[in-house]
Amino acid sequence: MERPDYLVQGEVARLFPVLATTSKEGRTTSIVLACMSKVDEFGAELMASVGQRLGKRAKLETFTEIVFKNEKIKIKDRPDGLIVMRNGAKEWRALVEAKVGNAELGSEQVEKYREIAKEQSVDCVITISNQFATTPANHPLDEVRKSRSKIPVYHWSWMSILTIIDLLLNRDDVADEDQQLLLHELRRFLTHESAGVKGFDRMPPEWTEVNRLVSAGGKIPAKSNEAVSVLEAWHQETRDLSLILSRQTETAVDEKLPRKHRNAPAERRKDELATLRDVAQLRSVLDIPGAAAPLEVVADIARRTIDIGMTLRAPEDKVSSKARVNWLLRQLKTDSRDELFVRLNWPGRSDSTQFSVTELLADPSLCEKDKEGLQVLSFHVFMARRVGAKFTQQTNFIKELEDAVPFFYKEVGQNLAEWRKPAPRIKPDRASSSDVSVAALQDEAEEGLEE
Repeated sequence: MERPDYLVQGEVARLFPVLATTSKEGRTTSIVLACMSKVDEFGAELMASVGQRLGKRAKLETFTEIVFKNEKIKIKDRPDGLIVMRNGAKEWRALVEAKVGNAELGSEQVEKYREIAKEQSVDCVITISNQFATTPANHPLDEVRKSRSKIPVYHWSWMSILTIIDLLLNRDDVADEDQQLLLHELRRFLTHESAGVKGFDRMPPEWTEVNRLVSAGGKIPAKSNEAVSVLEAWHQETRDLSLILSRQTETAVDEKLPRKHRNAPAERRKDELATLRDVAQLRSVLDIPGAAAPLEVVADIARRTIDIGMTLRAPEDKVSSKARVNWLLRQLKTDSRDELFVRLNWPGRSDSTQFSVTELLADPSLCEKDKEGLQVLSFHVFMARRVGAKFTQQTNFIKELEDAVPFFYKEVGQNLAEWRKPAPRIKPDRASSSDVSVAALQDEAEEGLEE
């Protein structure tokens, strides 16, 4: 692999970089970029996350310590890497900036790289750090998202990269044995503490302040910097949570966002801040492929509880509400029922009702109390975990959340099945094709007229 003509300086990304032991970022970035170019499926997954298809004819090249020829913009810190994807005469390029450990990205530095990208006709900038983004296109830095620059900036968290590696290996998606071995070694490297890769592990100091305000009966102000910090941390944590479930289930779990929020982070923040102010709740919905329903997660600050649940449509082929409830109860196979509840949703303006699973198992007919003549439409089965003082603590809240969500899915969620309308059946009086022939239908029509 030769250095491109437009670079005056640059090394091919190495699997075994010759760098100072203090250069964690350079070493880790070089190894990951080298594996991108050497492991086909790994490179394809990362490229797909930024909207680029790595076809069979495309070639991926990666470089570190780069300097462009005829640079007009002079900066002290160089971009950590360059990704080049060639497909015939077409070439797509991305500058890479990486941080490891507790080091965080700076918006000023990112904007400088945007300027270089514009000057050198580079397509985008990709940042990598232990900060989390809901999607690669929704950068974790607010200043980067609000920038007027037309150069896109994408973001990969180290944990998202590690999760992609884990899924590829566990699902045996890497065809070449040598490439598979290489990816195994990369996973081993990234999971070692020296690589500086870590998950989201604490809420900001403002978390304690917001909890104290709500507990005292106060209302979060309309323009609260503390609430913004808490919400941004919540977004980082729920993304990390989706990656944890991805690794546990060996499938790609994502946050499920309303259409209006998918490509509009500002609109999402505005709406979720309103929810935080109005009802003192942080909410997230996780989409687990193949599950009966999305996983709904609510951190209720006033109650100091973490609620995790799933909403199922009631089986319409069962007439009574009791029979519909029994259909649900048969699916709850866990012995851990102390924290489990079912909220029943009824037609029209009839209020929903709620019972503990223990109560319904003892007497399923309880569901029909004061609801005679109505049929339950859907069930929200959920676990309400009271966290107490740990809820207000920066690290313990995260520990409790990351324990409770997988626990609910393992004990309850993965055992639930959605109701499906039964397949249409052939009617007894129309068992053969002759029973529905033109002559047979004519006879049936005449008999109907005679009646």
